[in-house]
Amino acid sequence: MRSVLIVIFVFLYLLLGLPVLGLMWIIGKFNQPWADMAQLRIVQWAFRCIIFISGAKIDYIGEENVPKDEAVMYIGNHRSFFDVIITYSRCPRLTGYISKKSIMKVPVLGLWMKRLHCLFIDRDDIKQGLKVILAAIDQVKNGISVCVFPEGTRCKNKDDLTDVLPFKEGTFKIATKSKCKIVPMAIVGTSEIFEDQFPWVKKRHVTIKYGTPIDPASLSKDEQKHIGVYCRDVIVDMLKEIV
Repeated sequence: MRSVLIVIFVFLYLLLGLPVLGLMWIIGKFNQPWADMAQLRIVQWAFRCIIFISGAKIDYIGEENVPKDEAVMYIGNHRSFFDVIITYSRCPRLTGYISKKSIMKVPVLGLWMKRLHCLFIDRDDIKQGLKVILAAIDQVKNGISVCVFPEGTRCKNKDDLTDVLPFKEGTFKIATKSKCKIVPMAIVGTSEIFEDQFPWVKKRHVTIKYGTPIDPASLSKDEQKHIGVYCRDVIVDMLKEIV
């Protein structure tokens, strides 16, 4: 029943959201910052509705660690589509997620994501991936946070919730080149909402822990050279604390 209600809600949201997108486009011609924040809050409201319908109980730990007055790079382990829904609903400022290119083709959804400064990466095209990283660096420099799941795909190991796939090192150029802080997120329980019993949505408990922001410039030369490994270890340690 939850699955059906979510499908209906998403369909109605995307359908009724078309005129809203049009209105925001017009407003953006006069006041783009206001339109950007309005679109962010609208989508966050929709995501909170989906979370409510799913029945998920979520414990947010360490949200005080998230900077409110500067753009950051969020990173997290990736287990479920709900990782995006749950984390994005809490972003305090404009944030664009980096997603796989195929999502851009979904009617209306792709348009909403573009309006929210999301970027789309082709995992099979190295040159295109580099362009996306450069675009993300520019966004952060312009005050827009970026969220990335550095594993590049979802980890499907149900037996070990602390298992995290290797992080793609190139992703971290976003932080090192823009000189922004990295906010690590450890996420547990999201796959149990949907993926573990696809296509049904089940009421489950989820925990998200925000770690202390990492300043790449404060790391040792060796840690900077292997910053992906360093950040993965940080998230694994956080997962062990909450599993």
